[in-house]
Amino acid sequence: MTGEPDPQAEPPLFDEVGFLAVKAAAAGSRLARARLHPLGLHVRSYSALTVAAASAGGRSQREIAAYLDLDPSQVVGLIDELETAGLVAREIDPSDRRFRLIRATAAGSALLAQARGETAAAEAEALGMLTPDERVALLGLLRKIARPGIPEG
Repeated sequence: MTGEPDPQAEPPLFDEVGFLAVKAAAAGSRLARARLHPLGLHVRSYSALTVAAASAGGRSQREIAAYLDLDPSQVVGLIDELETAGLVAREIDPSDRRFRLIRATAAGSALLAQARGETAAAEAEALGMLTPDERVALLGLLRKIARPGIPEG
């Protein structure tokens, strides 16, 4: 026994979309994690920073949690970490002073630009076996699954 999987005896899991999607995501996350680590980011903190930076007006923690499909309590720690690093700021929501909006700071936006380059490189490595047309098709299918009811554009 070598400990290596026997490709002739693949378990039935390799016929399940959910299992394969998780395996593919784990492989991509591993590569992204390695590239984001030197920048002081994790995949989740990068994701939260990306969502916060996408809206000039900022986003609430609940919006960030919903967008990332995380429990709001998980987002609090991510935002705390980003705020301590000076990458985001919590600001009073002008439409409802009881709430805070999360905005990327100038330092956060600068680091995000660098991090996007790193995640793009990780993605290129993870998808290196696909043709450009296959990558476009995969992205379209994943968007369709992740954002049902939102037209492609």
